[in-house]
Amino acid sequence: MRGPDAMARRAFLLRLWKSVLSAAGISAVGLALWDRRGPVGKAARPSRLPFAGYAVPEQAGKIAVASGSGRKGNLQAAIGALGGMARFVRPGDKVLLKVNAAFATPPALGATTHPDLVTRTVALCLAAGAARVAVTDNPINDPSACFELTGIGPAAREAGARVILPRPDRFESHTVDKGRLIRDWPVLGSPLRWADKVIGLAPVKDHHRSGASLTMKNWYGLLGGRRNIFHQQIHTIIAELAMMIRPTLVVLDGTWSMIANGPTGGSMDDLKATHTLIAGTDQVAVDTLGATLLDKTSEELIYLKLAAEAGAGTLDYRALNPLRVDGDGAPK
Repeated sequence: MRGPDAMARRAFLLRLWKSVLSAAGISAVGLALWDRRGPVGKAARPSRLPFAGYAVPEQAGKIAVASGSGRKGNLQAAIGALGGMARFVRPGDKVLLKVNAAFATPPALGATTHPDLVTRTVALCLAAGAARVAVTDNPINDPSACFELTGIGPAAREAGARVILPRPDRFESHTVDKGRLIRDWPVLGSPLRWADKVIGLAPVKDHHRSGASLTMKNWYGLLGGRRNIFHQQIHTIIAELAMMIRPTLVVLDGTWSMIANGPTGGSMDDLKATHTLIAGTDQVAVDTLGATLLDKTSEELIYLKLAAEAGAGTLDYRALNPLRVDGDGAPK
């Protein structure tokens, strides 16, 4: 899988990335000056609508698993098995892609949503008749740098989508019904209100606190404020995020999985070619199946059980009869 030429190329890309960081002047001091608190209190607008109306009811409980070596082929095959993007996106829809752009790192390290996945998803949405497609996240590092250095920003724009950065005026105070933690908390609500459909695009990653970072953990990037206070209650906050967002579709990219030192990684040795991509409408089922790529179970990942108990989906992905397809045989 990893011949000398491939490893040399990846080493070159990592050196190139470091030089770009240096040239851009993205230093520890610069990141320290980036205020991650977001609006709080009176500065945030109250949320009057739940962000849960994005699902297509007749597509409930659908899941497809594509096996192959390429992300674009895997995505094409999985979405095709579900009946095509037109089953989820209708003509005139405004579609929001929630990516993981958390870190200012190159896509080769697997810590963020891969730009190839963004490119193909935008293309599928537009082909289904979407009026507009936008991409958003509230990264841990400087947002502009994260979207550029991960390749997500250029990929989105070249495919015809808009990048929505997390400006303070785009947050609003939100409370999750029956939630303990997300109460009057700043959430990146403006893009959510703009959208008719929401699709989550997440990589498969090890995570030192939650055990795994999958599609439900991806919603963490919608939170503003001092969200690090939730780290001690990580399983509860992930379950509440699954209660807050009922997406149209989630896509879990395990073409390559970060099996160690997550969620940031930092070395190609942290990655493993697991050649799997899962797409579905039940985020709990998708994550439970995706966890197996990390040799994790629902007993280990407590938030899966909490989310299922809250009604966000089912742990029994087998009961949904996942459709298994060949990603390498899909149109490129």
